[in-house]
Amino acid sequence: MEDLVAEKRIKTVVSLLAKNEKLRRLYLAAEAESLGWGGMVYVSKIAGVDKDTVTAGKKDLEKLRQNHETQCSDSIDDSESPIKERIRAEGGGRKSIVDTQPGIIEALLKLIDGSEYGNPENPLSYTSKSTRHLATELSKQGFTVSHTKVKELLEEQGYSLQGNRKLKQVGKDHEDRNEQFEHIKRTSMEYMSAGEPVISIDCKKKENLGDFANKGVEYRKVKDPKALLDHDFFNPENGKAIPYGTYDVANNEGYVNVGISHDTAEFAASSIYSWWIYMGKDRYPNAKKIYITADGGGSNGSRNRLWKVELQDFANKTQLEVEVSHFPPGTSKWNKIEHRLFSFISKNWRGRPLESLQVVVKLIASTTTSKGLNVRCGVDLKDYQTGIKVTDEELSKVNLFQNEFHGEWNYRIIPNK
Repeated sequence: MEDLVAEKRIKTVVSLLAKNEKLRRLYLAAEAESLGWGGMVYVSKIAGVDKDTVTAGKKDLEKLRQNHETQCSDSIDDSESPIKERIRAEGGGRKSIVDTQPGIIEALLKLIDGSEYGNPENPLSYTSKSTRHLATELSKQGFTVSHTKVKELLEEQGYSLQGNRKLKQVGKDHEDRNEQFEHIKRTSMEYMSAGEPVISIDCKKKENLGDFANKGVEYRKVKDPKALLDHDFFNPENGKAIPYGTYDVANNEGYVNVGISHDTAEFAASSIYSWWIYMGKDRYPNAKKIYITADGGGSNGSRNRLWKVELQDFANKTQLEVEVSHFPPGTSKWNKIEHRLFSFISKNWRGRPLESLQVVVKLIASTTTSKGLNVRCGVDLKDYQTGIKVTDEELSKVNLFQNEFHGEWNYRIIPNK
């Protein structure tokens, strides 16, 4: 027996009656009768139910016919009404596992309690707390539960799968942390209101070039992953890429200078100058000064003498007064370049091996966002030397003026005329 029209009708009506067990059973019985010989087997197969269900439906249907000889629906007893959705008596059915196995919730919560992590007394201290591992451990404690039921119990208790997040700051907050944030915000607003440039700077992590795996995925033919090296050892023949970024806060624009040697103060200042030449001076033709926000350490750190010497050179070449503010220790993630530029670059090249400088430049330059981020990129082939010492005499030649509020974090450098 094969009737495509009947099959479609049965599947449709059964899905509509999914919440009314008795009415669905009566409907299947009626369909089986209408199809004649073999109808019961056919209907049970199409609907995905046992033949006994259809048989029970036939009995209910016959009983209804006997009770409705007068065809008067008003005579139908509520207890026999097919519209009634519940087929079991109130309180019927299998009892909850919480009732049949007292203490299972407490035992489960104790296993996943974060405060137990690292405690040798916790059996799951040094293994993943998957639902299967949790079910296995509960079984050892005398409970009978499947891993799917463990998942249901956790969801009922308000738990869900979550990844780790970097929220804890290393070290103690500086007492003037918030005041420095306010200073940076206030100064940035003053500069932008006056039409002067405000830039956020930083160096992204070094990337080894070659057929190395990069975190993330991209679409390819099924079972056809790109073959890459199984180790990420640096290959001198391929080199490395050191992206240094300059982000224009007001205009949502960035310039990334990709170096090949070392992240030094000279490289940092050169990267800022490249932004000025290729983007900044056209965007700010009447600029008299520039405000730079930077991390407290690294090539552009607040204690880096060479950084200040190189900024003097930048100020002399551009004739811009340079004002700098450094973020307090442990707060570099608040630097705008991190979440407005670098994060989107990382997303744009995830799952893509950085095979060469050309690939890195193209991936960076093609980075965009729904809010209109514009990125340009260049390559810096200069070999920057490390270990350059700056004497007191050389530092004294820098036209450096420290702010009254944390002068080590906030200072100005005036160009030589």
